[in-house]
Amino acid sequence: MTATRIASCRLYGFIDTAYLAGRQPGAVTQELIAGGVDVIQVRAKEMSHAQRVELARAVVKAAHDVPVIVNDDVAAARETGAAGVHLGQEDYAAVTRDQLTGLSIIGISTHTLAQARQAARDGADYIGVGPVFATGTKPGVPPVGVELVRQYANEIKIPFFAIGGITMQTLDAVLATGATRVAVVSAILNVQDVAAAAKAFKEKLTA
Repeated sequence: MTATRIASCRLYGFIDTAYLAGRQPGAVTQELIAGGVDVIQVRAKEMSHAQRVELARAVVKAAHDVPVIVNDDVAAARETGAAGVHLGQEDYAAVTRDQLTGLSIIGISTHTLAQARQAARDGADYIGVGPVFATGTKPGVPPVGVELVRQYANEIKIPFFAIGGITMQTLDAVLATGATRVAVVSAILNVQDVAAAAKAFKEKLTA
């Protein structure tokens, strides 16, 4: 998948080891895709590099044509044939442009308009904005709120995904800002029927 096609993505899913609960990552990947997830991030913060590579390879194999993004680990993205890497602000500051060469998709987490503007100037293919609401995925991190998402929708030209505490109950408030893309972790992975949970989000996003 080329970076230009990220604009057509609406639902960003995750294989997050904190939420797998013993399930096989390849099987969950296939459930996510069956539900309509357009792009999948591998997030395994507590794993070693070698373990992350093994996990990402399993996800890439199961994902087929759906792009897989590796969180933070640029080397793992390269070694596994993933489409790209997603970097937090600190990780992004620590990498060089040469390290990112050859990866199709570069995503960056942002929490302010200034960070979003900088990411766009630096050539990011997409950005995340959040956490929009309080979330267990980012404990202790204050939410940025829907008003910031509205400002992104009014100003930021590159694709952005709202993330953090997004559920079927909070999705309407996010979409009301003008945002068209969301990234969802627990509200999909914590549901017994992952495919059905993803499908519900996708239908609302594309309605």
